[in-house]
Amino acid sequence: MTAVADPSAVLDEVRAGGLLAPRRPVVVMLSGGRDSTCLLHLAVQIAGAQAVSALHVNYGLRDSAARDERHCAQLCRQFRVALEVRHPSAPGPGNLQAWARAQRYGVAAQIALARGADVAAGHTATDQVETILYRLASSPSRRALLGMRPRDGALVRPLLAFTRQDTAAYCRARELGWVEDETNDAVTFARGRVRGSLVPALREIHPAAERNVLALAELLRDEATVLDAAVEAALAGAATVELAKLRELPVALARLVVQRLADAAAGQPAPGTARRLADILALNEHGVAALDLPHGVRVTAQRGVLRFGRTPALSDRCTTPPGREAPL
Repeated sequence: MTAVADPSAVLDEVRAGGLLAPRRPVVVMLSGGRDSTCLLHLAVQIAGAQAVSALHVNYGLRDSAARDERHCAQLCRQFRVALEVRHPSAPGPGNLQAWARAQRYGVAAQIALARGADVAAGHTATDQVETILYRLASSPSRRALLGMRPRDGALVRPLLAFTRQDTAAYCRARELGWVEDETNDAVTFARGRVRGSLVPALREIHPAAERNVLALAELLRDEATVLDAAVEAALAGAATVELAKLRELPVALARLVVQRLADAAAGQPAPGTARRLADILALNEHGVAALDLPHGVRVTAQRGVLRFGRTPALSDRCTTPPGREAPL
């Protein structure tokens, strides 16, 4: 991924992609970095300034946070775009990056819902490679290798076809300044280690390593469409599945079926369910039993029919340890 796209062609390609459209309201998540600065300019060029607003979240965790906020304000004045700035309360214990991500996406979703708008994030092909490599190491799931989608509900990622070098070239060609977040490359965070160590190591093994990762993800997304159709055919529109039928399916398809039902029950991806297939198939098809699964999901077998739902609160259920078969 060393070749840089022609900056003059980036606008045409993003417009052709349709994720940004004339007069379609959009909230741009603006950090002030090269990617989000490029995205904001593209959104104004394609949707028009009146349709665009920006969100900057100042977590107050870095000495340069105030500088970044001032830069975003100056950009929005220059582009005549409305800017909302939020200052979340200090985080509690736990994963700092997960907390920050939840804060900005939660606020962006609220603003977008009120305005009937999309939310645009400046994720690039470079981010896509890093995300896939991180998920490959941290999540033993086929879905982890699919990467980020250009559209995920109201969230759009118009820059996924371009690298971080492309967005920098776009900004330079239009004399758009940006700020650098020094923590992006910090080895304190897993993403920084992927960016600073793993990606360069893969590039040394093969110069096309990043392009190959992206090509594989695209291939798997195409194949996922076929697999999704097979799952839908197996379920035939039902929210339950007969245990006997599940046992007859090829193992790979059975795993996908239980994962689909668990995701629906959780209201979000519930990774790890598919790996419990053997335990699910071992449930008694003649009696009534339940099995607690990851992410607060419980599968119940009643008269040979499997139903997936939320695990009841502790006060409402037996004290059987998670993952053990429990009587109802």
